[in-house]
Amino acid sequence: MTYLAYQVQELDGTFIGDVKTLETPALQEDHILIKVEYSSLNYKDALAATGVKGVVKQYPFTPGIDSAGTVIKTSSDDFLVGDKVVLTGYKMGMSVNGGFGEIVHAPAKWAVKLPANLTLLHSMEIGTAGLTAAASVKKLEDAKISKELPVLVSGATGGVGSLAINILNKLGYTVHALTGKTYEEDMIKSMGAIELINRDKFLEDGIKPLDKAIYSAAIDTVGGDILSKMLSMVNNNGVVTSCGNVAGAKFTSSVFPFILRGISLHGIDSAESSIELKKTLWNKLANEWLVSLESQTKIVSLNNVGPEIIKILDGNQIGRIVIKHGE
Repeated sequence: MTYLAYQVQELDGTFIGDVKTLETPALQEDHILIKVEYSSLNYKDALAATGVKGVVKQYPFTPGIDSAGTVIKTSSDDFLVGDKVVLTGYKMGMSVNGGFGEIVHAPAKWAVKLPANLTLLHSMEIGTAGLTAAASVKKLEDAKISKELPVLVSGATGGVGSLAINILNKLGYTVHALTGKTYEEDMIKSMGAIELINRDKFLEDGIKPLDKAIYSAAIDTVGGDILSKMLSMVNNNGVVTSCGNVAGAKFTSSVFPFILRGISLHGIDSAESSIELKKTLWNKLANEWLVSLESQTKIVSLNNVGPEIIKILDGNQIGRIVIKHGE
């Protein structure tokens, strides 16, 4: 049996992606074979598709850290043929061919049964970006962060930032959105943010060891100086989460936010989270944290993945990109 996949190969140092016909792999022990209906495009997928060192070690390769579909073969007692499942993270799209293919062969322990309140499409509108946002919000909820002050979210038009705004608004937080795309004000406010802050203006006064504490918490998706300044502006016993580095892998801080305000800084890596945590987050996202993402999602075919990869690397992605298979 064959299937179609967006495969990336290296030719003389250049990485080229195209839709190819591939052979379906043989089922290994404790694995499942999934007919993929939807997958999603994430920043890490774009890095893998363009040969960024450290993401994928060997080409040709099929990217895609997220996929959702139906089990068509299984060697695991945990799943039956016909089960609807979601796979996100772990080594999917890195050392195991990923969701940019119509068939995925993966360890059963990486999969979560699709929650009853979600469709396969909605699960990929959420994807790893939504799990990352949910893991960040859970840190705020676990700390019982006060809702008297706003929460600041960076990267507001990106996958994680947009999902975080939606969830925070659903839970009754006041959200301020930090973005370089203030021309997307209407869309960002439709997610639930009540105020937009221009990224450049946010940084123009420099970074102080301690600034005025005007936020109860902050969810940072970009890193660099943005994270540095966020830390200085969060109120006593507040929480800051960090999950991205598109604005820089390094940040600076004094000890003062931690020893004078008791701030906690949490790193978020939903891709390698335990399957138990993923099940918890999916349950929340399908129930009390359920948000509509249809208006914030663009659906494309495998043949149209290439231009979307360029957009996300250029910082021009808005909302979520979902790939529909079988067209």
